[in-house]
Amino acid sequence: MTADLRVVQWATGNIGRKALRGALEHPTLSLAGVLVYHPDKIGTDAGDLCGVAPVGIRAVSDPADVVALDADCVLYMPRTLNADDVCRILENGTNVVTTCGEFRHPAAMDPALRQAVEAACQIGGSSIHSTGSSPGLISEAVPLVLTTAQRRLDRLVIDEYGDLSQRDSPEMLFDLMGFGRAMAPFEKFRADFLCASFGPSLQALAEALNLPLDNVTAHGELAATPTEVHIAAGTLEAHSVAAQRITVTGWRGGRELIEFRATWYCTRRLEPAWKVDDTGWRVTVQGDAPLDVTIRMPIPLDQMAETTPGYTANRAVNLVEAVCAARPGILSVVDLACPVARLHSPAHAESGDRPTPGAGTP
Repeated sequence: MTADLRVVQWATGNIGRKALRGALEHPTLSLAGVLVYHPDKIGTDAGDLCGVAPVGIRAVSDPADVVALDADCVLYMPRTLNADDVCRILENGTNVVTTCGEFRHPAAMDPALRQAVEAACQIGGSSIHSTGSSPGLISEAVPLVLTTAQRRLDRLVIDEYGDLSQRDSPEMLFDLMGFGRAMAPFEKFRADFLCASFGPSLQALAEALNLPLDNVTAHGELAATPTEVHIAAGTLEAHSVAAQRITVTGWRGGRELIEFRATWYCTRRLEPAWKVDDTGWRVTVQGDAPLDVTIRMPIPLDQMAETTPGYTANRAVNLVEAVCAARPGILSVVDLACPVARLHSPAHAESGDRPTPGAGTP
């Protein structure tokens, strides 16, 4: 594609703001509009919303205004999916790249949602793709690359580690995630939640490898701190929950084939003793060409909250061209092959060769 693609940023939370800035700086994308939910953001210039110079495009709140733009693609990033809005966008002929995970594996979707979305895609000749970092990059794209070195796969394990000791988010850590509570049996609904998020991603990966899964299960574990611990979000009393590990397992032929393990912790001193790694991922491939790959996030812990949205948002922006060029319908990661990102560098910015925000200049 050589012509600029007109995109709309739908929602401007932490990830949406990063995606908006990415779209403005992208060499072959041109911003057509922005949709916001918070009343205070309505009418605000898109540049002001994401920390760059004003670009002359003001945020709106009515989905009808977005549909009327007839853009090439909507970067759809609300907190929760509104199926009616998505179908309306697709019926209008506008493609969708979203961080909502409902579309990762069509066969695992709610049948009514799948039928409605596929019908909308056919009417508009449009496509939709769910992406992100985890699930997404680490549970689909990276394993697909690593397994190209295999002819036999015995087992694939994806470990995610998150050090939350410097995350100053008391509501998230204590109220939502349950750190600091008295030790008790792991709440099943929390494991089920992660299974619903990662299960379709692992199923899509397995089917792409010609090894479809028989079923997907999930379970969780907790570990405590032996002593009182002070973290950025507050204090963990001795013997309270200080770490949790949720494992999502894809089974084939009665054995574990693909596994995703999330280990989130507030201290490394735990009881029982767990081996924890720095924030990032480790992918272990057991096959006829074994691999053990570690991916670190070389970011100070107190800067994680402001930096990590880019891992999700940037991937979505970088996939716009591939989704617009693809066949109509619900697209998995396999349908997009391996798109190549079009990037800019600090050197270009310093020399004045960086794209003008919003202009989409090649």
